[in-house]
Amino acid sequence: MAERHEGRGPRDTSGAAGFGRRPRPGDDLQRPPSGTPATPSSGTPAGTPSFATDPELLDDLGAQLSPERELDAELAAAREEAARNLAAAQRWQAEFENYKRRQSALAAEQAARAGERLVERLLPAIDDLERAIDHAAGGGDAEHLLKGVEVVRAQILGVLEKEGVEVIDPFGEEFDPNLHHAVSQREDPELPDNTVVEVFQRGYRMGGRVVRPAMVVVSSGGPDRTG
Repeated sequence: MAERHEGRGPRDTSGAAGFGRRPRPGDDLQRPPSGTPATPSSGTPAGTPSFATDPELLDDLGAQLSPERELDAELAAAREEAARNLAAAQRWQAEFENYKRRQSALAAEQAARAGERLVERLLPAIDDLERAIDHAAGGGDAEHLLKGVEVVRAQILGVLEKEGVEVIDPFGEEFDPNLHHAVSQREDPELPDNTVVEVFQRGYRMGGRVVRPAMVVVSSGGPDRTG
């Protein structure tokens, strides 16, 4: 029979390790059931709880980690897409820079060709002008010289006209400050005010833009055009 002590219950004689010790939570996880030998898994110290054998615990952990894994996957996909977009933007920028360089080179080449074409068209007029000068220097009469100069002038105007140049010769027209530059006035009561009565220097425009306004003399003292 178990020995009895005054004021105490039956004495536990199972061993010194369990003397006077109450069970603690987790003892059932740390000790195998009575009569069952402990078989710890490889690399796991004996007495360590094995969560891998608890399906419910695995389900709970999987439910908690799933959103984080999804966020990681979405972040990785977003980074890959951003890298692709950056590479595409860099390619487009490089292609656009190459396009601008090609266009600049083409514009410069076209301008050079246009200048060459203009010079080629003016060369015959220059040749005729030189012949007229040689004729006058050799004792030719003024009448032939005048005709030669007039021919050269017509040739030059023809070349300019082919290039889109228009002559501004406003004699007898109403003064237009957008096209004409008045250098003086001449009183004439018979003509309406602001009538061009003399052209000192003809003007030119090209493509609708005035290259040089005509220098003119306008009338004053006449009737008002609006009346």
